[in-house]
Amino acid sequence: MAIDATFWVAVSFIIFFGGLIYLKIPQKVNDILNKLISDIKNEIDESEKLRTEAKALLDNAQNKLDTAQSVNNEILEQAKKDSDKLVIELNDKFHKSSEIKKNLTENKISQMKEAAIKEIKDTSIKIAVDSVKKIITTSVDKSKLDTLFKKNLDETKEELKKINS
Repeated sequence: MAIDATFWVAVSFIIFFGGLIYLKIPQKVNDILNKLISDIKNEIDESEKLRTEAKALLDNAQNKLDTAQSVNNEILEQAKKDSDKLVIELNDKFHKSSEIKKNLTENKISQMKEAAIKEIKDTSIKIAVDSVKKIITTSVDKSKLDTLFKKNLDETKEELKKINS
C-alpha cells in the first residue's frame, strides 16, 4: 500500500481530534457555552425582574398621578362653588345696600318735600295774617279792599315762586 499525502492528512486529522479530546477541549467549550447560556438566562431573568419592578413603579406613579388629578379636579370644583357662592353673597349685599340707600334717599326727599310744604304753608299763613291785619287796620271801602286783595294775592304768588325756585 502506498502511503500518500491523503493518508497523512487523515492521520494528522485523527491525531488532532484525539489531542483535542485528550485535552478535554470539547468539554471546556461545552462548559464555556453552558456558562454563557446561563449568564444570558440570568441577564434575561434580571431584565424581566427589572421590567416587572419598572411596571410596578409606573403603575404606582400612574395611580399617584390619577389621585393628584382627581384631587386637583375636586379643588377646582370646590373653588368654583366657593366663587359662585361669594358672587351671589356679594350680589345680595350690593342689592341690600342699594335698597337701603334708595330708602334713605326716598326718606330724605320725603322730609325735604314735607319741609317745603310746611314752609309754604307757614308763608301763606303769614301773608294771610298780614293781609287780615292790613284789612282790619285800614277798614276801607270795597274798591280799596279789592285792590288790597289783588295786591296780597300777587305777593303770595311771588313768595311761592321764590320758595319753588
